Amino acid sequence: MKRTLESTPPELAADISSRGITLAGGGALLRGFDRLLSSETGLPVVVADSPLECVVLGAGSSLEESELLGHTAKKRPPFGRRRRRGRR
Repeated sequence: MKRTLESTPPELAADISSRGITLAGGGALLRGFDRLLSSETGLPVVVADSPLECVVLGAGSSLEESELLGHTAKKRPPFGRRRRRGRR
């Protein structure tokens, strides 16, 4: 986690530092995960009110913004086509 924050663009890192981290999705439901992240990063961490609903709403918003979704999809190959390290 620390390495990820260190490689984050400065404007995003500043936003995370000032606002903290909000957990959404299934990982947010892991008991104590918010406290672990907070202790490891030194940042405030909160769990979204409805973490699973956030994922659904976010996916819906992405689909509504088809131009943005198409731009993002071009950057990475589909999940099934990614190469794993050490395997061919």
